[in-house]
Parts: sequence; C-alpha cells; structure tokens
Amino acid sequence: MKRFFIIFGMLFLLVVAPAELLADRKGYVSTVVIDPGHGGKAPGAVGRKVMEKDVALAISLKLGEYIKQNLPDVKVIYTRETDIDVQLHDRTRIANENQADLFISIHCNSAPNRLAYGTETFVLGPHRNQANLEVAKLENAAILYEDNYLETYDGYDPNSPESNIIFSLFQNAYLNQSLTMASLIQDQFRERARRFDRGVKQAGFLVLYRATMPSVLVEVGFLSNPQEEQYLASEEGQTQIASALFRAFRDYKTAQDQLAAAHEQQMLASANTQSQLSQPATPNPPARQSQQNTQPANNIHSNSDIVFKVQFASTSTLMPPDSPEFMGLQNVEFYFHDGLYKYTVGNETSLESAAALQERVQRAGFRDAFVVAFQNNERISPAEAVRLINQRTIKP
Repeated sequence: MKRFFIIFGMLFLLVVAPAELLADRKGYVSTVVIDPGHGGKAPGAVGRKVMEKDVALAISLKLGEYIKQNLPDVKVIYTRETDIDVQLHDRTRIANENQADLFISIHCNSAPNRLAYGTETFVLGPHRNQANLEVAKLENAAILYEDNYLETYDGYDPNSPESNIIFSLFQNAYLNQSLTMASLIQDQFRERARRFDRGVKQAGFLVLYRATMPSVLVEVGFLSNPQEEQYLASEEGQTQIASALFRAFRDYKTAQDQLAAAHEQQMLASANTQSQLSQPATPNPPARQSQQNTQPANNIHSNSDIVFKVQFASTSTLMPPDSPEFMGLQNVEFYFHDGLYKYTVGNETSLESAAALQERVQRAGFRDAFVVAFQNNERISPAEAVRLINQRTIKP
C-alpha cells in the first residue's frame, strides 16, 4: 500500500496549493470506457487452452458489472461486448465521442520465455527499454487484420523499426492521471489479487495514442505461462482480476472527484474575490487572446499554419511566463484549455524538431513535457498534424 499513500499525498498537495502545476484533467469521473483487447478474427495472444480475446472480454464484462452495481452514477461503455472485430482507432473513437473520463484497455501477455509471469500496466509514452517495445509491437500488430492500416494509422507499420521510433515520441496529454490509475491497478493486483507486480511502464500503443482522456493498457498475465493461463482461464481468476480493477477504479474516481470539487471551490473563491474588486468574475480569457496579450511576437505563426509545441505545465490560475517556476525555459507561452492555463515553448514545423525540443525541456527538469500541435492556433492531435502535413507533401 506504500505506493497508494504516496499517490494520495501528491493529490493532497495539488488540492491545497493555490497556484501549483497540475496535470491536465477533465473533472469528475462519470464515464468510463472499457476496452476488451482484440476480438473477432484477431485472437491476440494464444495459450494452450484459451485466447486473449476471450479472457479480456470475460474480465471486461465482470469489471463493468462491478462498476454498475457499486457506482451507479458512473456510465459504463464497452468497445465490444461480444466476439467481434473492432479496429484499434475505433476503440478510442468510441471513448472520445462519449467524452469518457477514463479509458481502460484489457489484455493478456505472451512471451517466448514460458516462465515469464505477472501483471503490468502501461501508459502511453516513450519505450523505456526493448521489453516495453516488444509488448507494444505485439499489441499493435492487431492492425494487420485491418484493411488499409497504413493509411488509417498515418503510415504506422508495426514491423517497421522507424515507425516504432517515431511513434515512441507521442506522449499522453493526461500522463499524470494515467500514471495514477496505473499505479492503483498494480497496487490492487499485488496486495489483493496476490499477483506478481511487474510495474507501471510506458510504451507506444496505438490503442492509446488518440485517446483524449487518461488511459491505461492492462496486461493481466501471461498466457504463455501454463500456470498463469490456467488461472486466467478460471472463473476465480477472472473474478479476482476484475475485482482488483474495480477497486483501483473506485479509488481513482474518489481522488479525482475530490480534486474536481476542490477546484470548483477554488474557482468560486477566485471569482468572488474578483467580483469584490470590481473586476470580471471569470478570469479565463480566450486562448488566443491570452497568448497575444502575453507574447505577441512569439504567437505569430508566419511559416506555417501547423506548428508543434512542447507543453510542460498546467495551472488553475494564470502565472506570468517569466515565473521562477519556469526557470531555464525561454519564450514561454500559454493557452487556455479545459479550464486550465497550459504552458508551452517552441514553434516547430516538424515533429522531429519538436521531439528534440521535448528532450531538452525534459532535461531542464520538466520530465512530463510532451508534444502538442496547433493548426491556426487551435489545438489538434500531433497525429492529425502529421497526417495533414503528409497530405500536403503528397499533393502535386
């Protein structure tokens, strides 16, 4: 439980400090999308007795039922409820269109070493080592069952080393919350389900990179291990895994709801103060106006209507770009999005140069920095920006 108390200690600091750096968040957790990995003609990992697609579906349905029974205020949505094909990009589309507050993708692992065992939970991010890359490649290979996958996934090929290197540059915009959920899951697997804890990791999963909410990919065990396959194929094993996932979700929702309530109180207090000073009650200017008032020269995109920036912090109240907290960074800009002021550096015209800038910002101490993209000062996903740039390059 040590990790659990560390997480809630961090959340407490976020609540009590008035101008602290916050992770991106959407507020109360009222909708969750549960994604059973693979399905239909894509079996996923195959054991001696069961297939990944069937185990993932059984656990997912149990998890959804636990949430419905115990947290009736939460809307549960599945990407599939039967053994059907669902393309990877459609899984996050379902979550995005339903404005989900959390995306949970459930999978089973496999390895050439039949002795490998245990659970691990991934969030989107750079591959930290070869083992993480291999897991991502294995799950991403599901797109090979899809028609026109190169076009659908912006040229990504799971068999291409270059594709995996480029894809590893994408970072989860909701990294902090995703890591929190991942840690809670691993805590429950270890402490309550008594599974071996392989840790929280980062890797480039296609099923996560288009999600516009905190998201995790859970590997509940190895079907390549005979003992673990027997456990995962059993009713008892599936129930224990689903129960552990539910408890992690319940604790995550409790913490996020408390943060959202505290944020509302803080914003109300700020509005009341502004009103007493005969100033506008809502201190949230539009994004482009904020940028132009603060750094007019740095926000004119003369070379291209599509630019990449590196986002390194978010706050609930506006901080000047020359704040001591931003020491070591030059030409800091901000924009207002989802109720938070978000701070960036750079106006890069290519993903490669933005990735290089991201590394420099991380070395400066902002380890959660990630790449964001804008078209005509409106935020879009980096993947969409790359797709638009590639379209223009192909055109005669």
